[in-house]
Amino acid sequence: MRGEIRLLKNIKMNELQWLSALMIGVAGSVHCVGMCGGIVTAFSTATPKGTNPLPYMLAYNIGRITSYAMAGALTGAVGAMVGQHAGQGVVVLNLISGVFLVLLATYIGQWWMALSRLEHAGQHIWKRLAPLSRRFLPFRSPLHAVPYGMIWGWLPCGLVYSALTWSLASGSITRGAMTMFWFGLGTLPALLLTGALSHQFRSLVQKTIFRQAIALVLIISGGVIVIKAVSDLVH
Repeated sequence: MRGEIRLLKNIKMNELQWLSALMIGVAGSVHCVGMCGGIVTAFSTATPKGTNPLPYMLAYNIGRITSYAMAGALTGAVGAMVGQHAGQGVVVLNLISGVFLVLLATYIGQWWMALSRLEHAGQHIWKRLAPLSRRFLPFRSPLHAVPYGMIWGWLPCGLVYSALTWSLASGSITRGAMTMFWFGLGTLPALLLTGALSHQFRSLVQKTIFRQAIALVLIISGGVIVIKAVSDLVH
């Protein structure tokens, strides 16, 4: 019976974490429009003339989310090792994820751009990966957009780095991958809308009040996580 109760608790915790990751993706997709929106709108020149761009956009995003899940699996594996070899490793990882969520909020609200330093650090690797994506242009079929999206899934992005701390705190390869999968799904509607309603959607998300309202919600969420983690460390 205790084992069944523990299993149910784990399932509920996983569902809560995945729901949170989904919401972070939705909230942070404001930033995605700035980082990846240009890529999506450029599909008009990458896709064959006279074809529907939607299958290509979907294929691109399947590749992008696949890369997120792969990165989540890697960070989840690291988190698992930390959790096994450190006494309060999981609590510390939760604390880190909460701090990064607050940093993400200040980044989206454009109050403090600390995460841009992480993006700059990732540019060294990105310079080697970016040229590979050109091999798939122009797209001959939607299948060619999948590897293209997988490469662009490794674009240096403070939003993705923040989400990866949740995978790190999950302490599991599977949970880490699923966390980033749900995060990726959260960013999907914004990018698809960017392709279909580029001008209207961009004008909305670029409004300061819209970005800062989302940032305040993320600050509250991150603050709750930090307070709980600090409380667990103290007690």
